[in-house]
Amino acid sequence: MSEQYEYVPHRLLRRRVRDIASGTEGELMAVINENVSECLTYQRWMELAYIRAASGREFTTAVENVIPAYDQPQPTRRRRDIGSA
Repeated sequence: MSEQYEYVPHRLLRRRVRDIASGTEGELMAVINENVSECLTYQRWMELAYIRAASGREFTTAVENVIPAYDQPQPTRRRRDIGSA
C-alpha cells in the first residue's frame, strides 16, 4: 500500500460519534481520503474515518458508518424483542 492520502473536512470532527458497523463510540479525529490499493497498476481511493475510542486507541471505519453519538445510550433491540422464539 502506498502512502497517498489527503485530509477531508467533516461536520462531526472532534465530536462524539458511533461506528454503526461495530457499535463502538469515540471521538472523530480525522477523515482521510486514502489510497487503499495494494497494486501499483491502479489506485483505489476510500474515505476512512479515524475514531479514538475511550481506551485511547484509534480505529478506522468507512465514513458512511459514522453517525453522531447521543449522550444517552440508544436502546438496542434484543432478539426476544424482535419476536423470534
